[in-house]
Amino acid sequence: MERLVKGDQVVVTVGKDRGKQGEILRRVEGGKFVVQGINLVKKHTKPNPALGRTGGIVEKEMPIHESNLALLNPASGKGDKVGFKFLEDGRKVRVFKSNGETVGA
Repeated sequence: MERLVKGDQVVVTVGKDRGKQGEILRRVEGGKFVVQGINLVKKHTKPNPALGRTGGIVEKEMPIHESNLALLNPASGKGDKVGFKFLEDGRKVRVFKSNGETVGA
């Protein structure tokens, strides 16, 4: 089980986007995530009429390492560390370290 998964709301803890919040769009190799509206770069693209692409400068999200992200705790509104706990029925769930609440419940 992973600490962060697709669809989680996260907060950036370090870097140029520190304090910004966004949703995880996808996981990339090497423990990196693409987060909506975070780590934006400008990419110069050539036009490709065969694919119907126009040329120009496009802003896109680049991957950011998971160590620079913290899961957003809705109770406190801040980033929080994530731990794991086994329930009575044997399921493994993610919990917030600060208050012990289960994630997504």
